[in-house]
Amino acid sequence: MDVVLNLLFTSPMGLLSLFAILFMVGMAIYLVSWYKRKMNDPDE
Repeated sequence: MDVVLNLLFTSPMGLLSLFAILFMVGMAIYLVSWYKRKMNDPDE
């Protein structure tokens, strides 16, 4: 497990993968909150 984490945090491809994973999770959280806000909006 130590080798995997070392590769994830030190290699350029690992850092790019980590950024992509965090970006997708953040985008999913944003979209869920945006959809909930739009569904509860009675004006539209």
